[in-house]
Amino acid sequence: MKAGKSKLSPAVIFVIKFLCLFGLLYGFYLGYLSISSPGGVYIAFFDTYLNFIAWLRYLLIESSAIILNLLGYQTKTNTDQMLVIGHNIIYVGYDCLGFGVMCFFSAFVLTYPGVLKIKIYFLGIGLIVIQLINLARFVILSLYWHRSTSVYLSDHHTIFNLIVYILISVSLYFYIRYQDQSISKG
Repeated sequence: MKAGKSKLSPAVIFVIKFLCLFGLLYGFYLGYLSISSPGGVYIAFFDTYLNFIAWLRYLLIESSAIILNLLGYQTKTNTDQMLVIGHNIIYVGYDCLGFGVMCFFSAFVLTYPGVLKIKIYFLGIGLIVIQLINLARFVILSLYWHRSTSVYLSDHHTIFNLIVYILISVSLYFYIRYQDQSISKG
């Protein structure tokens, strides 16, 4: 090896790129959350006109309500809650939106070497699937989760993350295999 020149393995380069992109994506989310939420460094323009975080929360709450209405349940919603008449009320906080999981998934897909067209396709489908799982969680929680019982699902965020990360791991395994085959063929 030449003096002053070190060569990093492709795996180390991937990990560095992944961690940097994950940090940028999640840092952007946290920063945007801080400027679009009252308190702290608040910029009303971002909250009023460019609040993609509130848009996602609205989409998830209203989609959950539509699913429950189609199943025959009555719902009432507002900007951060959904009540299923005769069942439960769920509060959809910022940590319920799945941004951490989406940042992890996005960073992995975008930094893993491969064909750009496959990356974009896989990224889009993966993000949609993550939010479909989130919708299922909201529907299930609104019907069956009870805080007052002695045996209950106490930390649904951890269970949601565990399920999603297991599914992501399995899908990323097949994604890596497919990308590696595409590179070796091309």
